[in-house]
Amino acid sequence: MKRMVFTEEQIRMLEVNPNVLRATESAITYTPAFKLAAIQAYMQGQTPSEIFIQAGFNLDVIGHQKPKHSLKRWRDIFNQYGEKGLTTERRGKGSTGRKAAGELSAEDELKRAMAKIKLLEAQVDLLKKLDALERQKKR
Repeated sequence: MKRMVFTEEQIRMLEVNPNVLRATESAITYTPAFKLAAIQAYMQGQTPSEIFIQAGFNLDVIGHQKPKHSLKRWRDIFNQYGEKGLTTERRGKGSTGRKAAGELSAEDELKRAMAKIKLLEAQVDLLKKLDALERQKKR
């Protein structure tokens, strides 16, 4: 699929739409309220294209497949995470979707400790062999 590249004029036009949080030359970020409204309208039988046209989008600018692909992605998120999945950001540093590195279960901590022990034992063995080789060389 060919990615859309928006001109400055198209970006300004998109950003005027109240359903758009921001637009760049390669992406459109929609408001969470629009995403929820779009899903509800879809469930009531409207087509993705109808939903986007009624929301004030020009399909010639955003692409005729954009409504279909966006709604599919939003429906999948909605089915998996519910309404909260569309309203909270799950990407980036401030996301709530990923466990922090410090939050390991006891089982994961044990696995990590066992792996570290094996690594350290292998290092000790290597150093012992190296020491033995050096002693042999001196004789």
